[in-house]
Amino acid sequence: MADALSVISTSVLRNLSEKLYEKRKNAALEIEGIVRQLASTGDHDKIRAVINLLTTEFTLSPQANHRKGGLIGLAAATVALSTDAAQHLEQIVPPVLNSFSDQDSRVRYYACEALYNIAKVVRGDFIIFFNQIFDALCKLSADSDANVQSAAHLLDLLVKDIVTGSDQFSIEEFIPLLRERMNILNPFVRQFLVGWITVLDSVPDIDMLGFLPDFLDGLFNMLSDSSHEIRQQADSALSEFLQEIKNSPSVDYHRMAEILVQRANFPDEFTRLTAITWMNEFVKLGGDQLVRYYANILGAILPCISDKEEKIRVVARETNEELRAIRADPAEGFDVGAILSIARSQLSSEWDATRIEALQWILTLLNCHRAEVLFYLNETLDSLLKALSDKSDEVVLLVLEIHACIAKDQQHFRQLLVFLVHKFRIDNTLLEKRGALIIRKLCVLLEAEIVYRELSMILEGEADLDFASTMVQAMNLILLTSSELTELRDLLKQSLANDSGKDLFVSLYASWCHAPMAIISLCLLAQAYQHASVVIRRLGEEDINVKFLVQMDKLVRLLETPIFSYLRLQLLDPGKYSWLLKVLYGLLMLLPQQSAAFKILRTRLKTVPPYSFSGDIRRTASGTSYSQLHHVPSGSQIMEDGDLGLDCLANTHNGINFSARLQQFEQMLQQHRAQARLQSQQHHNNPTSSKEKQKPEDQPSGPDISSRPPSRTLRRGSGQS
Repeated sequence: MADALSVISTSVLRNLSEKLYEKRKNAALEIEGIVRQLASTGDHDKIRAVINLLTTEFTLSPQANHRKGGLIGLAAATVALSTDAAQHLEQIVPPVLNSFSDQDSRVRYYACEALYNIAKVVRGDFIIFFNQIFDALCKLSADSDANVQSAAHLLDLLVKDIVTGSDQFSIEEFIPLLRERMNILNPFVRQFLVGWITVLDSVPDIDMLGFLPDFLDGLFNMLSDSSHEIRQQADSALSEFLQEIKNSPSVDYHRMAEILVQRANFPDEFTRLTAITWMNEFVKLGGDQLVRYYANILGAILPCISDKEEKIRVVARETNEELRAIRADPAEGFDVGAILSIARSQLSSEWDATRIEALQWILTLLNCHRAEVLFYLNETLDSLLKALSDKSDEVVLLVLEIHACIAKDQQHFRQLLVFLVHKFRIDNTLLEKRGALIIRKLCVLLEAEIVYRELSMILEGEADLDFASTMVQAMNLILLTSSELTELRDLLKQSLANDSGKDLFVSLYASWCHAPMAIISLCLLAQAYQHASVVIRRLGEEDINVKFLVQMDKLVRLLETPIFSYLRLQLLDPGKYSWLLKVLYGLLMLLPQQSAAFKILRTRLKTVPPYSFSGDIRRTASGTSYSQLHHVPSGSQIMEDGDLGLDCLANTHNGINFSARLQQFEQMLQQHRAQARLQSQQHHNNPTSSKEKQKPEDQPSGPDISSRPPSRTLRRGSGQS
């Protein structure tokens, strides 16, 4: 300090700490002259002593005017040193940088001014302090004082000019500093950062694209800023980088893809649109490099397909199609399981379009990677079955298409139908609202006969008899009314004429026994009128309830549809089709006279030409029961309408044993009756009665269902045929 005092007068030091700016300025000019003289003689020791004096006695002083004077003095000393200033920067720059955080805004202002003058002199030599200067400027860009902000802005422009022309700037050291500040929300800081990114990217020798993943998320974060100017600057920077990506032969898509996936579901619409646009370009440019990220990308795209913003929907759909068109191999890292998991998760989306595209992905994977998809079948099948309850018919039809694709293998075909029946069992609403659509579509996608045969086999062993009856009624209605099952109905009409029809009739008969009206419909379709008549006689011995009458009503109305036009025409020849007449009259006798179905059927029968059943009636009235009248010895077959005059032994009706079928029907009736009684008994008994629990022998005696023999006793009245 003594060396400094020996060359600087007391008056100069006093003026340097004066309140008036002019006095401080004049003192600084004198210091500049002194330092210039010392530099000319090469006395750098005294120069260091002067700089140390200015630092310790002035810039570190508790007096604001002293600190201002110290900053002006350091700048003046640097100007005096000129080309020799570089060797003294380690002394000069740190105290100036420390003044950037001074509590006095005027001190911060003079610090900016001082560093500006220093930078003008040393230019590229002060790059070694760039990170500290950048950090200081970042803070000053958000300074509360407008004058300080203005001064910092001028300094920032000078620093940018120096950096862009320097070959000593290290982008590797700068990027961590930039990355740490990219999530700052202050709008001034954001403008400052975007400005630096744009400037550095414009320098040919600086590869900002290679470091883009480090600050890409921060740029996307700025797209949702409340300031339009900041959003515009961030978008402009991103657009420039995207253009560079298109022109670059080597790009790190992986890290950026992860960022885009997160931003694609951002609440801000502009951010989502930009992210999806980038993703679209990535899929087009580097689809093969993104194989491992397909699942994540798909998870981001599918929700955007249903975005409320049309532009986002359009780009998302295009990206989805581009992604699906890429044929990747699991050996290359394509994770079928991950894609399936994403598609399954999107099946619960509230938007139809997203669910449909998720199903399209499952279908595409089935067609391209069938073995891998079937490996995950257990996880996938449950989601697909739930999707059958979807409110959108388009979704349901697509789900059925996937099911049909899975069911190409026999083992999966049966598994599908077993799962489907189970789904119908636990969800009655699905059967009521979508049952017809599902079964019809499956019959189109798969062979109708095979579908009906397999469902019949499953329902034949169904433990829940009520459900089985409901399911059979639904299938029977579809069989009789659906245009998709025309060929199946035509085949059943040939049941008495060829083996294919016979096999189908016998296959359906076993499960159709769960619903009496379904059996009658099946017999009418197969033109097995005599057997239908016998079945109706058996029904006369059953309890007629509301459900039974509803099914009868449906059957009568179906008889008036075009499906049964052949049957109505056969009524023109009552002599040949006497059993058909008996079937219709039998139905008429079971119906209440005041019902609409009774009136419809009676009106139809009034149009039939006269025909007498007197012979049959006399025999029946004489006491011979209907079952005795038409009993056929074991091994022989019942003759049907249209075969009168043929030899009974020659006419075997294609091998259908109607006696065995009747026995099968009666056994099923007995099972349903037993279940109904058991349910009734459980309903009337009080399960909470401890006395009944302790003393089962005290319970009222009732029919022992479990101990009843297989054969049943028919209830007949004295006047009952």
